[in-house]
Amino acid sequence: VQAAFFWFRVVLSAAVLGFSLAVTLEGLFTGNTKMWEGVSNTVAVILFFLLMSVVGLLEAMQITFFAVAKLKKSERGNAPFAMKTCEILFRGDGHNLPGFMIGRQLCVVSCFFIIARVTSLHVEPGFGNNIFGVSDSAQTFFNTGLLGTIVTTILGSITWQLVASAFPLAFLSNPLVYFFLRICLFLEATGVASGAWVLAAIHKHVAGFQRDEVYIGTADEQEADDSEDHEEEELWLVVE
Repeated sequence: VQAAFFWFRVVLSAAVLGFSLAVTLEGLFTGNTKMWEGVSNTVAVILFFLLMSVVGLLEAMQITFFAVAKLKKSERGNAPFAMKTCEILFRGDGHNLPGFMIGRQLCVVSCFFIIARVTSLHVEPGFGNNIFGVSDSAQTFFNTGLLGTIVTTILGSITWQLVASAFPLAFLSNPLVYFFLRICLFLEATGVASGAWVLAAIHKHVAGFQRDEVYIGTADEQEADDSEDHEEEELWLVVE
């Protein structure tokens, strides 16, 4: 029963996604979106898929970086770009990881500023131009932008996160990850969102937060402790 219910939800979600994508693309190809005048329909479609891919990659990078942060250095792979990415990400006192989060958010917001216009339909009901010839009430619903939200949520966010959570090292070895890490750190360095550091520091002080390493140590320290415990066990076996 649970399996049947699961696949029912999968099929339902795929159907909703397919319909939402069809409506969005129809609006793009017919020029019935809120895209700026002067931008051709072809360019609008290209921007849609390009920016969705950028947002998806940034979502995957977030998952990947937090996954590898808990790995020992020896477990992060030896691919050239994986090593370069980790060297930048975990350099010094580790401020580049939260710095990436700030820059990533700035980058995502910038992309969604355009995606929102690309995916928002602008069809006046009652003039016979409704998408797929639907009723005026259905077209009014389409104009809310909800269908575009479904497309961006599934295609531009969740799907990438699921894949990255299963294959973090594969994403870490992607040259584009290194490239966008540099971009995000540059955006953070502009100081546009530096107020987040102040608010985060206040939150930390009020809540009394400590880094995980204070309680459990780093991955390398945990490995060293495990080795010591293993050596002690072997010593006891010899003594016995």
